Amino acid sequence: MSYISHTKNQEQEMLKAIGLKSKEELFKDIKPELRAKSFNLPEGLSEFEVLTHVNNLAAKNQAQLVNFIGAGFYDHFIPAAVDALASRPEFYTAYTPYQPECSQGWLQAIYEYQTVICQVTDMEAANASMYDGGTALFEATMMALRVTGRNKIIMDSGINMIYRTMMYTYTSNLNIEFIETEVVHGQSNRDEIFKYLDDKTAAVIVQNPNFFGAVDDYSDIVEKAHSLGVLAIMSVYPVSLGMLKTPGEMGADIVTGEGQSLGIPLSFGGPYLGFLATSKKLVRKMPGRIVGATTDKDAKRGFVLTLQAREQHIRREKATSNICSNESLCALRALIYLCLLGKKGLVDLAKLNYDKAEYAKSLLDKIIGVEVKRSSPTFNEFTVCLPKNADEVVNSMYKKGFACGVPLGRFYKDMDNYLLISITEKRTKADIENLAKALEEVLCS
Repeated sequence: MSYISHTKNQEQEMLKAIGLKSKEELFKDIKPELRAKSFNLPEGLSEFEVLTHVNNLAAKNQAQLVNFIGAGFYDHFIPAAVDALASRPEFYTAYTPYQPECSQGWLQAIYEYQTVICQVTDMEAANASMYDGGTALFEATMMALRVTGRNKIIMDSGINMIYRTMMYTYTSNLNIEFIETEVVHGQSNRDEIFKYLDDKTAAVIVQNPNFFGAVDDYSDIVEKAHSLGVLAIMSVYPVSLGMLKTPGEMGADIVTGEGQSLGIPLSFGGPYLGFLATSKKLVRKMPGRIVGATTDKDAKRGFVLTLQAREQHIRREKATSNICSNESLCALRALIYLCLLGKKGLVDLAKLNYDKAEYAKSLLDKIIGVEVKRSSPTFNEFTVCLPKNADEVVNSMYKKGFACGVPLGRFYKDMDNYLLISITEKRTKADIENLAKALEEVLCS
């Protein structure tokens, strides 16, 4: 029997087993215009042939690009110990530690993670299992609405555009008034923010450094907000806190951010890690998992899930969140990473990022037609204005082996020639010099 006739016999047997006479009956509930026109699939391949085909496809990717892209997700060095420890079999099933008596290891890991997040942000309490930086910011916004009983949010346009898009998507069916204030020369517009701040405002949201890389001290905005009973929410880049003024020092009420830069690789969109920290007085309004330390009947230290915030627990309609997936494996990586660095290591890492970025600025400034925007101080990410369309420049730089940055014209009006460039500790002096050389060649061509 030939392969084709054998296959057809199998097909008929399968249709008979499910009580159908033809393949068309399988799709009768799908409108004809929505059905696939044909199923002309190639013949099956062996495992070896499939691997060869997939490897050939992968080889077409420019996987060796030198990465200068940031915009919220950064190419930092990850010590081998992070992978070694996080991949131990004890951590393979990183699901919710419902039963404390058999989950002490995981509960302690989450507790220690919460502790280091508090130390880095200079806040009093933190949770676990935020999905990413954008949803963490959304959860912080919902916290502010619950705490204040108000429905107006002032959001600075310097906040990561991905986060803002997520915010509007998550709240599209909610009765929330959003006012988005434009930045001026890359920084928050105080006059606009203060104009809209009133006793109907639940929160003002800012980001440090912002999407353009600009660093700011928001103490004045926080003080003004507090005078009107408004909460101050701040989204931060955790590595920058090794040298910048912390949100706690500025008086922020809720702090969020993306934890990808803390030992989590860039992986085509995730999984990532959102963190959220707040003041002790707001802790009962905080969503997600919260682990607390306690003592058992024998006075031994132990750990438990406390202040249960989810609808899956007994709070039901009083729940502050319906967060279900557990991001503890990513949180564990962040914990290991920060413990490996230590306080001095985080400071040294931040300074290295800053110094390399300043060196890159000095080289790019020398290229005819390139203007490094210097209206605000920056950390390791900055904006440059090019004499050509930034999208076109980026495409040309790909061919030279560089992912040279994010064209801002994709997200902001009248910024077609602006490029956002990020420098991390992984970029060598040679990398930066080669970037400047290649950019000059592209602009002169």
